[in-house]
Amino acid sequence: MAKDFLDIASRGTVDMTLSALLRDRVIRRVRRGLYDAPKVNPDLGGTLSPDIDQTARALARRHRWTIVPEGAWAANLLGLSTQVPAKIIYLSDGPNQKVQIGRRTIHFKHARPNVLGQEQGMTALAIQALRYIGKEALDDAFIQRLRSLLPEVEKRRLVKATRFGVDWIYETAKKVAGNPT
Repeated sequence: MAKDFLDIASRGTVDMTLSALLRDRVIRRVRRGLYDAPKVNPDLGGTLSPDIDQTARALARRHRWTIVPEGAWAANLLGLSTQVPAKIIYLSDGPNQKVQIGRRTIHFKHARPNVLGQEQGMTALAIQALRYIGKEALDDAFIQRLRSLLPEVEKRRLVKATRFGVDWIYETAKKVAGNPT
């Protein structure tokens, strides 16, 4: 975002620099005031679409929202699922909103604070992925994959974050952390 550079230069300088970088195709405009450095995939022979997760996080930063990827998207971001959902949803403390990014749409869905929780990062992704997978589909292989993905500090955060929530998620978090009791 252009605002990210206002601590090192004036608004006019930032705008002129971004304009020059756009003209030279070093960066591209994703949305008004939001830019990225395009990545080229030589195997596909073209420029890749903007990273949806980075774009959503930049939009949340701009609007001062707290966001958490929901369900299948959280599982995909963690690498627990190879399925890329057709609908990219982020739970948010902001309003319900759809944002078009190229040919994709990011859906921001207002959620109560207790659903969003206080956790961010991998812990929040793990909780949303567990909710998506569900108690019935949960197996030892999934728990093992989650255990191998999360660093020790995140495992402890997961147990702490789920302690007063849904019982089966808390029990699963303890298994992921290595405390089967």
